[in-house]
Amino acid sequence: MYTTAGILQIDNNLVENSIRPVALGCKNYLFAGSNERAQDAAMLYSLFATCRLHNINPEHWITHVFEKINGTKKENLCQLLPQNYAANFKQP
Repeated sequence: MYTTAGILQIDNNLVENSIRPVALGCKNYLFAGSNERAQDAAMLYSLFATCRLHNINPEHWITHVFEKINGTKKENLCQLLPQNYAANFKQP
């Protein structure tokens, strides 16, 4: 189809680059210690990927979360997610 449309890229570099962190870490995931620790690591990778998606510095975001989490009610914890941080705070 890309030969007739002319707008599609001939390679899949975008997809390959998006899964590269997973591929590079596969051997390391074997040493997470337990299924629970592996799930924790996967959750953090997902949150940091969301930061990248929204052009957020992960270090700034996680610092913000640590500063705010104790004073945040359980029902408002979703406000600390990266996509909501992007909507409510400017990057330093």
